[in-house]
Amino acid sequence: MERVRVLDSNGRELSPCPLKKARRMLAQGRAALVREDPLTIQLPYAVRLPPGPQVTEDEKPGKGRSVLLHICCGPCSTYCINRLREEGFLVTGFWYNPNIHPFAEHEERLASFEAYVRSVGLPVIREDGYEMPLFLRLVAGHEARDQRCRLCYEMRLMRTAKVAAREGFDAITTTLLISPHQNQDMLLEIGEKVAREYGVEFHFENFRRGWSERGRLTREHDLYRQQYCGCIYSEWERYAGEDVSSPQSGVRDV
Repeated sequence: MERVRVLDSNGRELSPCPLKKARRMLAQGRAALVREDPLTIQLPYAVRLPPGPQVTEDEKPGKGRSVLLHICCGPCSTYCINRLREEGFLVTGFWYNPNIHPFAEHEERLASFEAYVRSVGLPVIREDGYEMPLFLRLVAGHEARDQRCRLCYEMRLMRTAKVAAREGFDAITTTLLISPHQNQDMLLEIGEKVAREYGVEFHFENFRRGWSERGRLTREHDLYRQQYCGCIYSEWERYAGEDVSSPQSGVRDV
């Protein structure tokens, strides 16, 4: 039976529900559509989740282990940094986002991110330069959302794994895992693949449960809040209200 992802009003992921039930809730106005692929709906109310079991210092999964956290933006880093530290990891941030367009947007996100990590004392490795032309050459002819996102994830996570191996980190992970707009299954698949290739571990966690806390910390620290994922195609879709890969858009898959 096909299952549908369900979020509460705070963006926390709940148990999935059957497709038929989800369609009925959408038709009755009892839920809002977040995205079609994968089908995700959002409830108009918050759900109180029971507290998890208490974990001792010795039981923390990251105790004594170092993780290189790929960071897509300041807001998404907030909860992820705190959560990884709570789990005992020694966290270092990594900035590499050649997908972000235009350059001014890249620099504004970077400046906001750097201001935040200074305030929380996070060490950071930053890739110099701006490799947006490389990203565009990579996705040309593959503009459909899942195709371009896969290539984008691979590009960023592969560089993260390469740097982690070079610098002696135990594991990698990414703040992309907090966004309900990103494909977690694809991130897990690619993360494990590139980590294995470079001899490190991919730490997967459903950071989406911290989506509401992300919003609170973003407001508290007055971080720049971007209006689209980052690439020129997501900007187009955000402001034009159309799917880049649709026949009407003028872009065709090759």
